[in-house]
Amino acid sequence: MSKADAAKADPKKADTLKPRLPRGFVDRREDEIAAQHRMLERIRQTFELYGFEALETPFVEYTESLGKFLPDLDRPNAGVFSFQDDDESWLSLRYDLTAPLARFVAEHYDTLPKPYRSFRAGYVFRNEKPGPGRFRQFMQFDADIVGASSVAADAEACMLMADTLEKLGLAGQFVVKVNNRKVLDGVMEAIGLAGDDRAGQRLTVLRAIDKLDRLGADGVRQLLGAGRKDESGDFTKGAGLDEAQIARILAYVAFQPSADAGADRLAFWEQFFGSWQDVVGPSETGREGIAELHAIMRLCEAAGYGHDRIRADASVVRGLEYYTGPVYEAELTFPVTNEDGQVVRFGSVAGGGRYDGLVGRFRSEPVPATGFSIGVSRLFSALQLVGSPLLGGAKKPGPVVVLVLDRENIADYQRLVAALRAENVRAELYLGGAGMKAQMKYADRRRAPVAIIQGSNERAANEVQVKDLIEGARAAEGIASNAEWKAARPAQFSCAESEMVARVRAVLARHFPEG
Repeated sequence: MSKADAAKADPKKADTLKPRLPRGFVDRREDEIAAQHRMLERIRQTFELYGFEALETPFVEYTESLGKFLPDLDRPNAGVFSFQDDDESWLSLRYDLTAPLARFVAEHYDTLPKPYRSFRAGYVFRNEKPGPGRFRQFMQFDADIVGASSVAADAEACMLMADTLEKLGLAGQFVVKVNNRKVLDGVMEAIGLAGDDRAGQRLTVLRAIDKLDRLGADGVRQLLGAGRKDESGDFTKGAGLDEAQIARILAYVAFQPSADAGADRLAFWEQFFGSWQDVVGPSETGREGIAELHAIMRLCEAAGYGHDRIRADASVVRGLEYYTGPVYEAELTFPVTNEDGQVVRFGSVAGGGRYDGLVGRFRSEPVPATGFSIGVSRLFSALQLVGSPLLGGAKKPGPVVVLVLDRENIADYQRLVAALRAENVRAELYLGGAGMKAQMKYADRRRAPVAIIQGSNERAANEVQVKDLIEGARAAEGIASNAEWKAARPAQFSCAESEMVARVRAVLARHFPEG
């Protein structure tokens, strides 16, 4: 049947919209919302412990405020969702939480304490093609320190990242990896890839280094040279470096420390960074980056954060046009099975670094800043995989449902609901038009622990029937016949209206002692 024929057969059906969720967006129900709230609350408590204060910025910013680090201003709908205001100014849904922070700090610079520590949580939006695990709307939770040029601020960010994951129950299952864009720039200088004319080749090299964890040294060697063919036969063109250049980069990435590499950790880092000094050679930028990394490691070591939690790692490559110094990311180390059935590490759930140029776009003087962002959805998935009790929490009961048997007396039922709510007992009045059997089915779907029943006889006696639905379900499993059920009337009792709240509270306390 054609669409036109269907419309003739049923005109009303032809006008009915098909319910469709836009691609790249998700709906979430109560259980997941409550579990995520518990996770976010634990993160918030940890951030506040470090002296960070909450900040909320709007979903919408002027597109020009997002800056060159994000979408192209000549294409305001590329990468972001944008629209024009009535004054023809372009506005965009925020792409991340950092650009709005930069705008806020610049706008209130003279009144803010500096350094300014803030945290933000909220949804961000990407106008990109969605895919598996890739959404157009997702939540981030950020912590930033603005106005501190010392690498002590970067060390604090790494410590906070580690403490947050531990407070979420992931102790021993993560590592915070730290690198420095200055070191990477120094390596590029040392192998002759400095200058704007080599920008494309540098990008190819950095992307190859970024694949070290996944492909290993041999895979990176191929990508630094002519290229690499993967298992499917697809060929990725390489950076085209010569053997001497490749050897220098591999010397930089190959020295991987182990958790038990010597009792004297500071002496170990001397050896570690000494190998990097050889790679960057006379590059002042590279040597400055190594010195900053060494300082971060000393600060973390002094605060009790060993190599098992925070360590320098050459494979960390982040924000090629964004970060200006130390970069860091938190990687979960437990294994998971990917879509191809391969056992791999879960990977990164948070990352960030120093971005000294972003706030300075709004002001004449330089404003140093460092911070990181947690991918809330990815971290939530990780906690689900490890069976975190934080997500389970205490089972939340549904509302007490007051049934409506005599609709002409609905005011009396509303009075019963009000009495429960006045004593902070979650309750609702059945507002549908069905009979008692359907109302009981509704209460089950609402996960109601108790139903309140009052017919004409109970109303005349100023009484109600209190039905313990949880105990009733248990008792029903042991009752074979309908006659036996009616005779037993399990978990149901009468009480005076004046006693209703106390008797309901007693039932709830028995089933939910922590509630």
